[in-house]
Amino acid sequence: MIDVDGNNKIKKWGAKPFPNLALAKLSRYHKQQGNQVEWYTPFAHYDVVYMAKVFTFTPDYGYLITNADKVVKGGTGYDIHSKLPDEVDRLQPDYLLYPTIDNNTAYGFLTRGCPNKCFWCVVPKKEGGVKPYMDVDEIAIEGRKNLVLMDNNILASGDYALEQLSKIISRGYKIDFNQALDARLVNETNAELLARCKWIDRIRFGCDTHKQIKDCEKAIALLERFGYRGEIFLYTMIGGKNDFAECFERINYWRGRMIEARLNHERCVVYPYAQPYRDPTKTHYEIPMWQKDMAYWCNKRMVFWVTDFKDFEPRKNFKCKEYFR
Repeated sequence: MIDVDGNNKIKKWGAKPFPNLALAKLSRYHKQQGNQVEWYTPFAHYDVVYMAKVFTFTPDYGYLITNADKVVKGGTGYDIHSKLPDEVDRLQPDYLLYPTIDNNTAYGFLTRGCPNKCFWCVVPKKEGGVKPYMDVDEIAIEGRKNLVLMDNNILASGDYALEQLSKIISRGYKIDFNQALDARLVNETNAELLARCKWIDRIRFGCDTHKQIKDCEKAIALLERFGYRGEIFLYTMIGGKNDFAECFERINYWRGRMIEARLNHERCVVYPYAQPYRDPTKTHYEIPMWQKDMAYWCNKRMVFWVTDFKDFEPRKNFKCKEYFR
């Protein structure tokens, strides 16, 4: 196996190990066939080498593979239409491939696809509209109770989402929808269930446009009304079709709200997380420096707390003081 994005290392999301699920499922499948599976090394000969690449912007594996009878490349980074055979896709990951993942954590999807057609996202093109995929009990294998769920829009599945959230509550699972929830779809029914769930760290939403500020505020208010008192984590895309002024005003709005919540000793605190836009159609995409600077300012919480962006250093190539006059 070669995890091209991670160079065979365990990827990180925050401080937690993050596996390539396709490779981990292939590992389980081949072990069930009696085959030996390991991370690729140039010092052995292989019947087949699997190379998985998630992101188009990830550099390809930099070495010629000459010690394998067959090389299989897969993942959106190579081909948006590539997918696992059904008999492999329905399996659960082989967590032994990633030994530093703790024995109480599992990864998976309850649904696949998304009905939205955001210009920066390949999911609708790759997977289509939202549809049920797996039951939460299928993911919680081997007694694992902490579930990292990678659904792109679980709330869009309607009654299926309610069924799965109810089961999560009744089983006592702790969860993290790490691709974020769609704040526009939060209503009294699902908010009550979301507030009763046990969360690994936080609830995540996306706030990628100025209009979504209102949607997020409404969703947060509903969660608070039903008793949620944890952290709200907001993915905030910067760049793309949004200019500096819009991105700054959106992030700075949440900065003000975050500071106010701390001063008022509110237990539900909102943290924005800036993500510079990357064009998914381009292998090489240079992120503008102002986006890098804004992301560094926003995502370093201790800096974000005490420093306005107009006073933030270092800024390299963007004269933002002209904007702040």
